[in-house]
Amino acid sequence: MTSRLGSAKQACSALAAPSFGKINVFMKEVIINKLTKLSEHFTLAELTKTKKGIDNVPNEEQVDNLKRLCQWLEQLRRRWNNLYGEGDDPIIINSGFRSPEVNKAVGGATLSNHLTGCAVDIRCIGIEQALRYAAILLDISDLNNEDFDELLIEQKAHVIWIHFAVKPSCNRRRTNFKR
Repeated sequence: MTSRLGSAKQACSALAAPSFGKINVFMKEVIINKLTKLSEHFTLAELTKTKKGIDNVPNEEQVDNLKRLCQWLEQLRRRWNNLYGEGDDPIIINSGFRSPEVNKAVGGATLSNHLTGCAVDIRCIGIEQALRYAAILLDISDLNNEDFDELLIEQKAHVIWIHFAVKPSCNRRRTNFKR
């Protein structure tokens, strides 16, 4: 039996229109605050940005996934700065959450972890930084006894990035170097 609260939640989620960047709840329009902090150093705007001119607004579950991912990014940032950085070097995100429309426009995989807010692409200055980021993420996984889904060093032409994904469960700990 569904409670009234459960029915209201179902009704609200049925009215959500994330592809338009707004949520319509009982005919009242609410704009998503892109300045919402997902963690100390990462905002919703940073993890949903796109250059495609297409609205890219995650739902509540996708935001929760982004927050989980940001906990890993915060640890990466902290460890990078302790070992190699200048004390406050940022981790720069090329791509985070992607709506189906954005994912299609950028040529993303059909079942991409970006679609659920479980993946980010992290900008790297070169192969050395990519390898160091990867080693730190592997260490974080081992030290915290938590698995990730994907840790891929990717390269297209002279651009190198880390694709990193963490799902709520059933993480595969998949690693690879893709050119």
